[in-house]
Amino acid sequence: MISVSARRLIILGALAPLLALSACGPGAAPHAPASVAPQVSPLDAAIELLNQGDEKGAQKQLKPLLKVNPNDPQANVLLESIKRDPVELLGDKSFAYTVQPGDTMVGLSQRFLGNRLKFYQLARYNRVGRPAALSAGTVLRIPGEAPRPAPPPKSVPTAEDKAPSRSKPKPQPGSPAGAPAKASAADRATALKLRGLGLVALNQGRVTDAVVLLGRAATLDPSNPLIARDLARARRIAQTVAKRR
Repeated sequence: MISVSARRLIILGALAPLLALSACGPGAAPHAPASVAPQVSPLDAAIELLNQGDEKGAQKQLKPLLKVNPNDPQANVLLESIKRDPVELLGDKSFAYTVQPGDTMVGLSQRFLGNRLKFYQLARYNRVGRPAALSAGTVLRIPGEAPRPAPPPKSVPTAEDKAPSRSKPKPQPGSPAGAPAKASAADRATALKLRGLGLVALNQGRVTDAVVLLGRAATLDPSNPLIARDLARARRIAQTVAKRR
């Protein structure tokens, strides 16, 4: 005689395969696929390694690329950036540029050299060992000639400027004979714009351009003490630079 507990075990054993099959049926929840890590190309890996100053690691990434295609232009630019003299690659003529917030060596390379892959050449040109650590306020030497400043916007004459009686204001009684005439509203506005362009040029190391722009601003608004102060400072800096040369 088979006991009741033994019969239950036999029945459960027989039903186990059927339960397993039903779990795999149409109503069963599918297994979530395993996540696949995104693949990073050897070129991108080499760029990131150079951005951190790791030349050996970058060369390891470039080696298989050049083995498959020795003339790979992008890989060769990065390899040249490591092995060749940056002055030989970029030239000895340069101008000063002050790094602004948000600037990166890759972005500056694209902006001034026309090729983002030359960023490590630019870094070595400035003796920057780790391009990723570039900070605002750093003064870099950019190969080539400084870009010309954009011309100031033309001012639109106002009704006040066109009025004959106000075009040349007469000096007030009791005022000194040599006192500067009051600038018109349009001249003051243009002078402020020129002052802003002059300060930008000065911060970028373009001292000559700064003196010219601030001088024009002072001509338009000679009674503005801020413009006079900035022009005097720009002229002092220009004199110091000229003596060093």
